[in-house]
Amino acid sequence: MQTTSPIKLYRSIVSGHAHRAELFLSLLGLPYATIDIDLRAGEQKSEDFLKLNPFGQVPVIDDNGTVVADSNAILVYLALRYGDQHWMPRDPAGAAQVQRWLSVAAGEIAFGPALARVIKRFNRPYDIDTATAIAARLFTVMDKQLQERPYLAATHPTIADIAAYSYIARAPEGDVSLEPYPALQAWLKRIETLPRFVPMIELPPHPGKAA
Repeated sequence: MQTTSPIKLYRSIVSGHAHRAELFLSLLGLPYATIDIDLRAGEQKSEDFLKLNPFGQVPVIDDNGTVVADSNAILVYLALRYGDQHWMPRDPAGAAQVQRWLSVAAGEIAFGPALARVIKRFNRPYDIDTATAIAARLFTVMDKQLQERPYLAATHPTIADIAAYSYIARAPEGDVSLEPYPALQAWLKRIETLPRFVPMIELPPHPGKAA
C-alpha cells in the first residue's frame, strides 16, 4: 500500500526518536514532509502541538488525518499499514521478539546511550555514570547476540533495528565508546547500507561543562 499524499512528520533534527520515524519513512519509500519543532523555544508545548500529542513530545506523524505520536508507535503503524512481514512479523513469536526490542528502546537505550548524549551534548544535570553503566551493560548483551545473527529480532532487519539504531549510532556523542563491540559496529554498518538510509545529524560538543 502507498499513501496518496506526503505524510507530515513533526520532528526535531536533534531527536533520535524523531530520526527513527524519518529513517523508517525513507526505508519504506514513503513520501513525507518534515515540520521542524523548535524544542528550545517550547513549540512542543504550544496549544496547536498539544492537540497532536498531549504529552508534548516529538515525533508525531499525520498520515492524511491519522495522527500517531511516539516513535515506537509510529514504527508499528507504518510497518502494519505500509510495510510487510519483513519489518513487523505477524506470527506471535516473531512479533514478541520485535516487541522485546521496542521495550529495550524505551528502556535501556533511553536511559543509557540516549541519556548520556543528552548530558554531554545538552549539558543536562543527570547522572552520567549511571547512564554510561547502563549503556555498557546493554552493548555487551547486544554484541553477544549480534555475534549469533545479523539483526536484533530476526535474520533480516525489522522495526526492532530501526528503533535501536539512532541513539546507538550516536552513543559516542555521550562519551560511550563503541570500540569494544565489533558485532554491534558491524550491525550499525548493515543498517547504514539499507536502501534509502538517511543518517542522523551529528552534534558538536557542548561549549559548557556537563554536570
